[in-house]
Amino acid sequence: MISQTLLANAIRVLAMDGVQAANSGHPGAPMGMAEMAVALWTRHLKHNPADTKWPNRDRFVLSNGHGSMLLYALLNLTGYDLPLDELKKFRQLHSKTPGHPEYGHTAGVETTTGPLGQGLSNAVGFALAEQLLAAEFNRDGFPIVDHYSYTFMGDGCMMEGISHEVSSLAGVWKLSKLIAFYDDNGISIDGDVVGWFADDTPKRFEAYGWNVIRGIDGHNVDAVDAAIRAAKAQNQKPTLICCKTVIGQGSPNKAGGHDVHGSPLGKDEVAATRAALGITSGAFEIADDVRAAWSALAAGATQQTEWKSLFAAYRTAHPELAAEFERRTQGQLHPEFAEKSAAALQAIVDKAEVLATRKSSQNAIQALAPIMPEFVGGSADLAPSNLTMWTGCKSVRPEAMAEGGNYIHYGVREFGMAAIMNGLILHGGFRPYGGTFLMFSEYARNAIRMAALMQINPIYVFTHDSIGVGEDGPTHQPIEQTATLRMMPNLDVWRPCDSVEAFVAWQIAVEHKTTPTALILTRQNLPHQARDAGQIAAIRQGGYVLKDCVGAPKAVIIATGSEVGLAIDAQKALAEKGIAVRVVSMPSNFMFDQQDKAYREAVLPRGVPRVAVEAGVSDYWRKYVGLDGAVVGIDRFGECGPANQVFEFLGITAAKVAEAVERVIAG
Repeated sequence: MISQTLLANAIRVLAMDGVQAANSGHPGAPMGMAEMAVALWTRHLKHNPADTKWPNRDRFVLSNGHGSMLLYALLNLTGYDLPLDELKKFRQLHSKTPGHPEYGHTAGVETTTGPLGQGLSNAVGFALAEQLLAAEFNRDGFPIVDHYSYTFMGDGCMMEGISHEVSSLAGVWKLSKLIAFYDDNGISIDGDVVGWFADDTPKRFEAYGWNVIRGIDGHNVDAVDAAIRAAKAQNQKPTLICCKTVIGQGSPNKAGGHDVHGSPLGKDEVAATRAALGITSGAFEIADDVRAAWSALAAGATQQTEWKSLFAAYRTAHPELAAEFERRTQGQLHPEFAEKSAAALQAIVDKAEVLATRKSSQNAIQALAPIMPEFVGGSADLAPSNLTMWTGCKSVRPEAMAEGGNYIHYGVREFGMAAIMNGLILHGGFRPYGGTFLMFSEYARNAIRMAALMQINPIYVFTHDSIGVGEDGPTHQPIEQTATLRMMPNLDVWRPCDSVEAFVAWQIAVEHKTTPTALILTRQNLPHQARDAGQIAAIRQGGYVLKDCVGAPKAVIIATGSEVGLAIDAQKALAEKGIAVRVVSMPSNFMFDQQDKAYREAVLPRGVPRVAVEAGVSDYWRKYVGLDGAVVGIDRFGECGPANQVFEFLGITAAKVAEAVERVIAG
C-alpha cells in the first residue's frame, strides 16, 4: 500500500516543478495543503474523472486559486483529461494550466477562482443548489441529489469582505453539505499576517452558525480525514475545518516564509527539497505505483454507475420528475418556452400600458415563471423596490430549508448575491436572477465580471436607473454605471423604454447560454411606444428604427430607456420646424453590435448626423455618433430633488435634444 507521504509528495513534486518550469507562480500553498488534499481526494471526494458533468458528483473549489498547481496536480493524478505535458506548460499561452483555474478551459475545474473569497462564495451557491434541488426532486428511497461541496481557502479569502457576506448566509441556511477547509498558514505576500489579520476565525464562524472543527494538523492525513467524517456526521450546519499548516512544507530553507508564497523555489531549493523529502526522481516524474494509487477512474465509474441505476429506477417510479430533472441539469429551455413567451409578448403589446420598466420586468417574470421552474429569484433586501417577486414564488426560509423554495432574500449583500448566483448556475438545474439598485451594481461588479468571463448566464435586475431616482440624491443616482457595464466584455446590457422592450429583454436573457444579462430599469412610469410587427421583431437586434420620418432623415436621434420618450418629443418639435429626424431605440448595444453591417447602416445611415440622449455619461455614445455628432448626457454627479426638476436642471429634456440636433445639422 502506498504511504500517505508518497501521495502528498507527488503533489509537491508537480507543484514545485510546474512553478519552476514557468519561473512564475505560487508553490507554497500547494505544498502546504498537500496532505489536506490527500485526505479529501483519496478518502471522500465522489467524482468520476471520465465524466465532469455527472450531476451527483461532489464539487471541489480551490478558492485560493493562486495555488492552482494543487488543483492541476490533483486533476492529473486522479485521471482527468489533463496530461502531464499541460502541467509542464503551466502559465504558458494556450495551455490548459493557466495561472488561476478557469472554468470551461480545464477539465474538472468547477469555477474560475483567483479573486479571493469568490470561490468560497461559489461553493455556497453549489451547496444551496444541492439543497434546493434535493428538496424539489428527491423522493423516498430515491436520493438522486445527494452530494457535498468542498472548498479550500486561505487567509486572503478570509480577509476579503465577501467571505463575511456569504458565510453569514451559509450559516443562516444551515448548508450542512458545505465543508470548507481553512489553510491557516499565517502567511500572505507581505509576510506574517498577524500584523494585519488577527481575527479569531473559529469564533467568527461559530457566530455565523457554522460547525467549527479547530486545531487540526493540516499535515496529518488521518486527522484531516477524521475532521471530514465529523463534519459529515452532523446535518445542521456548514463546517469549517481549521487546518494549521506550514506554507511550502518540505522546502528546507523557504518553508514557513513569504518567499515561497508567490515565487518559484529556485533550482537549488527544488533540489534541496527533493533531497529533504527523499525524492530521487527527475522533474515531473511520478512513480507508476503512486499514480495508480491516486487514480479515481475505477472508483468514480463505480460510483456513477450506482447512481445511474438509482436514477433509472427513479425514472420508472417518477417519469415526469426524471424528465424535468434531466432537462434542467442539461440547461435546456422548456419545450413550450418559445410559443408561450410569444403569446405573453403579444398580450403585453395589446395592453399598451404606461408603466415603470421595473414593473414591466415583474410582469415579464410573472408571465415566464410558469414555464421557467428553474427560476430562482432574489434581491439584496430590495424586493419591494426591485419588484423581483412574483405570484406563487416561494421564499427560501431558514426554518424550513428541507421544503426548498425559489426566491432568496439575500439581505444587504450585493456582492455575495452575485457570487452565489454564479455558484447556482455552475452547479446546474437553476437560472438565478438577482435584484438591486443600479447604483449598487458597483458592489457586485467583480462577481458580474466573473460571470462574463466564465461565459455563464445569470440575470441581473438593476432598477432605479438614473437621475429619475430624484430625491435620493447623487449617492443613489447612477450616472456612469450603465456605460461601464456596457464596456464589460460578454455582458448584455438592456435598457428598455417600455413594457414591450422589457419583455423582449427578458426573453433574450433567458435564451442566452453563455452570456449574463443586466436589465437596467426605471422607477418612474414610461409611455408605451406604438410599433408594427416588424419593429417588434427588430427589438431583438438591439437597436431599430422606432419612429421614422417622411423622406430622408436630416439627423438620427439614438435613445434608450426613459429618454426614448424625450427623443420622440424632440422629433415632433423638429418636424414643426420642417426638420425630418429619425428616432432609433437602442435598448441593447451588445445585440446591435452583433448585427451585420447592412443592418446597422440601415438603422444608422452613413453620413447622416447623429445625436444620442441618455441620462448618464456621454463618452460611451461617441462610438455611435462620432466626434461630429452630439450627446445629450450627464458628465457630473446628480442632484437631490424631485425627478422632473433634476432632469430639467441637468438638461435632459426634449428641448435640449432638439437643440443638439439643430447644431449637428448646422455643422
